Amino acid sequence: MSVRKLKPITPGQRFRVVNGFDAITTDKPEKSLLAPLKKSGGRNSQGKMTMRHRGGGHKRRYRIIDFKRDKQGVDATVQSIQYDPNRTAFIALVEYKDGEKRYVVAQNGMQIGQTINSGSGAAPEIGNALPLGEIPLGTIISCIELRPGQGAVMARSAGTFAQLMAKDGKFVTIKLPSGETRMILATCMATIGAVSNSDHQLLVSGKAGRSRWLGRRPRTRPVAMNPVDHPMGGGEGRASGGHPRSRNGIPAKGFRTRSKTKDTNRYIIERRKK
Repeated sequence: MSVRKLKPITPGQRFRVVNGFDAITTDKPEKSLLAPLKKSGGRNSQGKMTMRHRGGGHKRRYRIIDFKRDKQGVDATVQSIQYDPNRTAFIALVEYKDGEKRYVVAQNGMQIGQTINSGSGAAPEIGNALPLGEIPLGTIISCIELRPGQGAVMARSAGTFAQLMAKDGKFVTIKLPSGETRMILATCMATIGAVSNSDHQLLVSGKAGRSRWLGRRPRTRPVAMNPVDHPMGGGEGRASGGHPRSRNGIPAKGFRTRSKTKDTNRYIIERRKK
């Protein structure tokens, strides 16, 4: 993983930091694993804008990712590491012994020609997916299920990882990227290793236009609005806006929005850091 700082030959490139893409091995996606991706521009089925600051952006095609890793006990060889415009992590094209090809989220250190496996009995090596109950304590893991058979939902973005802390009966305790410590069923699957492209956090867009390429439209600062438009709007001169809060009045800094009666609260041992 590496990043490159561009020479400032244009104003937009003065502070630009781009990915070196040295881990990427091909720029041609596997056609059989592509699907169309429809854009909504933040509009619902009635055509009403329900999400602001969305629209435009470069055309993309969705890469069908195997988050379930349900082809178990069959060896697969890593064919290539590829860029995916729909996520921050890189993806790996793997081919199973029976000829089937699938995309999986690539882990740091995954190499072309490497053999990966999934399911009970697989070795706890980078790229392999195992039930949490079979993974050694202290192991760095990612792409974690919350319910058996659901598919990976946690620690999927670039550079993220969790750590297996303890085992107790049918549950294991893991420390999540947010700092939260919680219990998960030992039969849930997780992948060994941290997610690839850990340098993603170092990237700098350099110009507003790049946000437009990503489908993000300009955002108006709440303090520049009128009181009718936002709780932080209005006032004489350049008013500070008061306490930071959302458009519908929910405080933005330190206010807990998680329900106190949520059923899964009993699985959380330690809340995430403020």
